[in-house]
Formats: sequence, C-alpha cells, structure tokens
Amino acid sequence: MLTLSLYLRLSGFYLFYFATLGVLLPYWGLYLRALGFDPARIGELMAIPQATKLVAPTLWGWLGDRTGRRMRVIRWACLAAALTFTGVYAAGGSYVGLALVTLLFSFFWNAALPQFEAVTLNHLGEHVHRYSRVRLWGSVGFVGAAVGLGFVVRDWGVGIVPAVLLGLLAVLWLNSLLVPERPAAAVAQATPPLDRVLRQPMVIAFFAACFLNQAAHGPYYGFFSLYLETLGYSREFIGLLWGLGVTVEVGMFVFMPRLLPRFGSRRLLLVALALAALRWLLIGHFADDLPLLLFAQTLHAFSFGVFHAVSIHLIHQFFPGSLQGRGQALYSSLSFGAGNAVGSLTAGYLWEGLGPAAMFDLATVLGALGWLAAWRGLRV
Repeated sequence: MLTLSLYLRLSGFYLFYFATLGVLLPYWGLYLRALGFDPARIGELMAIPQATKLVAPTLWGWLGDRTGRRMRVIRWACLAAALTFTGVYAAGGSYVGLALVTLLFSFFWNAALPQFEAVTLNHLGEHVHRYSRVRLWGSVGFVGAAVGLGFVVRDWGVGIVPAVLLGLLAVLWLNSLLVPERPAAAVAQATPPLDRVLRQPMVIAFFAACFLNQAAHGPYYGFFSLYLETLGYSREFIGLLWGLGVTVEVGMFVFMPRLLPRFGSRRLLLVALALAALRWLLIGHFADDLPLLLFAQTLHAFSFGVFHAVSIHLIHQFFPGSLQGRGQALYSSLSFGAGNAVGSLTAGYLWEGLGPAAMFDLATVLGALGWLAAWRGLRV
C-alpha cells in the first residue's frame, strides 16, 4: 500500500536525484568552458557519465537482484558518489583529474536510479500505473535546480556549480536512508532466463529505439546551454528554457496513467519519437526564433516524458520477477548510457567540424531511425 509517508520518501529521492541532473546538464558544460576547455574536450567529459552507465547499472543491478537488498545497494552508491565527487576540488582545471573524478562519481551515481526504479515499482505493486505520479517529483526537482541556479550563477558566477552538486549528492544520500526496503513481489509463473527475454524481437526493437532516442538527446544534454549562449541568450533565460521543458514533462506525467490505457504503449511511443525528431530540427535551425524555440521546448513532454513513462511500463512487462533490476539496468545502460555517450561525444566533434546546427541534424536523423525501429518491431 502506498501511504502518504512512503509516497513522500519515494518522491523525495526522485526530487533530489533529478535536481542533481538539473545542475549537471545545463551548467556543467558552462563550468567546463569557464575552465578553458574547448567543445571537443567538453563533449568528452560530458560523455563519461553516460559511458559509465554501460557498466555500472548492469553490475549493480546484478548485485541488487542477487541479494534482494536494493536499498542497501542504493545507500552505499549514493554515499560513494558524494565522497568521490569531492575530488573535483583537488582536480582543479586538470582535464585528466576531472575525467577521473567524473568516472568515479558517475560509476556510483548511475548505479542508484535503476535500482530505485525497481524499488518504486515493487512498492507500487499492482498500482504500477501510478508510477508517473511519483516520478513527476524528479521533474519538479530538475525544474527547480535548472531555473533557480540560473539566477544564482548570474550573481555568484559559474564557479558555484561544484558546491551545489556536492550539497545535492549529500542530501540524496540522506534521503535514501529514509526509504524502506521492499522485496520483489512473488510471481505465479517461473521467471524466464534473461537471455531468452533479450532474444525476443520486441525487446530488441524496444532497446534499439531507446538507444537511438537517447543518442538524439546527446547534443541537447551536452550542448544546449552553450549553443543558446552563442545565439545571445542569457544564462538566466537558458535556465528558464530548461525549466519550461521539464515543467511540461511534469504535466505529461500527471496524465500518463490515463493515456497509457487509452492509447497503448506502441502508439504513444511512436508519437513521442516523431515529435522528438521535429524538436531537434526546430532547435537546430530555428533557435533564434523565440516562439519556435519555446514550442520546441514544450515537446520535451513527448521526447522524454511520454517516452520514459512508456519505457518503464514496458520494462516492467518484459522483465518480470527477479529480472526487474537487470531490466532497469539494461534500459539505463543501453539508452541513457550508450545512447547519450555516443550522442554527446559525436556532438562535440560535429560542433568543431561543421557547426552546432549539424549536431541537431544528426539528432533529427537518429530520432527518425528510432521511430522506424519502433514502428517495425514493437507490437504491444
């Protein structure tokens, strides 16, 4: 049963986790540029947290499934993330130092969320359709951090970013201490072998669409703020634009429990991917037109909000019982990990070679390919 106390504890974890992301995505690139790094080096450093998602979620997912003590895994991961991030002060402006700190911190930080998704779904039980009502607080945290820090950076400078991140990581660990353990619900049928699940054509098509969609988000996550600065937008306004995108995402999460039963997973996923491709096209070529830029940001409700909610729903279907942790880990690794890493890394080189518009042209193509993969292979 989802009591008010449990709802607040689960929601609090999402709030602080995504508040951390709300600092990293809009402002870490600006911080790195202030240290003197060029776009290619920034792209490499921004790709490291995504690259660690290739390994960390799967490793920690196996540990969570093996022990059944997911919250213990999450608590240790959050504490280790906070402690290793303190190394950013020792690294200073060293590329190698920052790369090492980012590698260590993100290895632990990336371990927490997939396991917490499994914990949340286990707590929800048969009310899994209410997931989006809990997850929306992550979007609230992202908005608060992205918008609020824009004004803080204006007054205090971008050098404040590491201290804000460290504070949020510490609070995230404290919140993890409040969430109770919840064993996975027993299932009537035997859990199928993982390799059998992964060989299913629908599962392959789903993960292909996830990879392509998140690779398309790579230029946005890594370079959107820098790109808008070159067009003359202020940092406070850039923070507001990030906030706008996630605010409409919150609204979409509120309605997802009604939309999923009515329209179905496949239809919603196809709509999300089609609108994502449109979004990248508009940002790449019409970002200097404010109304079109604002409209493109509202499409975040679909490119991420709808896509993520449907994906969590499908993972819960595809990976039953004791496979839940590894299913969530694979989703994180192949989409947010491999996809974002490829997108961020490629974007940095494209910016230097062909200009920023080329990054979003690539994102448009990747979004269209993701739509094609889902259309051909996903029949749910």
